[in-house]
Amino acid sequence: MKLYTYWRSSAAYRVRIGLNLKGMTYEDAYVHLVKDGGEQLKEAYRAINPQALIPALELDDGQCLTQSLAILEYLDEINAEAAFLPSDAVGRAHVRSLALSIACDIHPVNNLRVLKYLSGTLKVSEDEKTEWYRHWVRTGLTALEATLTQSDKTGRFCFGDEPGLADICLVPQVYNAKRFNVDLTPYPNIIRIEENCQSLSAFAKAAPEMQGDAVQ
Repeated sequence: MKLYTYWRSSAAYRVRIGLNLKGMTYEDAYVHLVKDGGEQLKEAYRAINPQALIPALELDDGQCLTQSLAILEYLDEINAEAAFLPSDAVGRAHVRSLALSIACDIHPVNNLRVLKYLSGTLKVSEDEKTEWYRHWVRTGLTALEATLTQSDKTGRFCFGDEPGLADICLVPQVYNAKRFNVDLTPYPNIIRIEENCQSLSAFAKAAPEMQGDAVQ
């Protein structure tokens, strides 16, 4: 398989974690999201993913999958090792709701194309753009922390004592929160779970700074 990826892409980070947890090998295909106006916007990459978003996963038969959560569920369906979702329907719905609260409510309003639109088209200042980012991260993490606190399913990880889909989404979001200097003190469960994840090699190997295209 070939993963079209960028070191700082949160969505690609998720898929890297998922592939590592499953013990699946893949080839990196780097797509720089900033250089030359963004390589994801070029015709060559749009032929692979018309949405011009990272990641995309090219399968051995040439088919290409897009959208990180769809890719992760595909990996979970073809490889039973280290299941991303619980065995019961209610548990699966709970884990999906945690994952989607990050992937659909926090991440989209703060991804690169939104931030570029804020500063480029709307001409907001750097301070205003940063506050926009921090506001939506704080809003989302506050709700997530409350959910984790209230749930009797929360364990070493977001659901029980094995990492799953919610943790795969959480770690890249915490990475970004730290990058933008969001105070994480109000989120003890999130901090604890992220630290437990980072103790696993599958998460550590997927970290942005460990990627071949990382800019140090």
